[in-house]
Amino acid sequence: MSFRIHALPLGAFAPFFGMDESELDVRGVLRCRVDQPVGFPCRVSLRDAQPGETVLLLNYEHLPVTGPYQSRHAIYVREYAQEYRPEVNEIPEVLSSRLLSVRAFDASGMMLDADVVAGAVAARLIEHQLANPRADYLHLHNAKPGCYAARATRA
Repeated sequence: MSFRIHALPLGAFAPFFGMDESELDVRGVLRCRVDQPVGFPCRVSLRDAQPGETVLLLNYEHLPVTGPYQSRHAIYVREYAQEYRPEVNEIPEVLSSRLLSVRAFDASGMMLDADVVAGAVAARLIEHQLANPRADYLHLHNAKPGCYAARATRA
């Protein structure tokens, strides 16, 4: 079964780009300078920010449903990121290089299935979970810190 990974939309974060620290602080957003090549995965560009770049660390509601699985968590967005749209069945390196938690949800936001997998072999698990006709979408999370990484749907 073919799938597509979805980055977060640039428009949700562009208003923060270029704001000064006091404007960001009021909104609960931190600007961080990246100091290592791995550890700052951008949810818009779906790549790791590189040393010297700036990222915004903010709380994001990635599962805005009414119910028990409603969820939000901290994420990074590269300042002035360009939105990335992966090809069908492509798992970007920012995901393939990490341990992932893959969670299937139905259209009402109820979790149907969840498992942990090495990102390099995540395609099989994504296909398996999307084969469930009740699954509407998947959420991929970085398993160790637990933060939201991307969404997957049938292509």
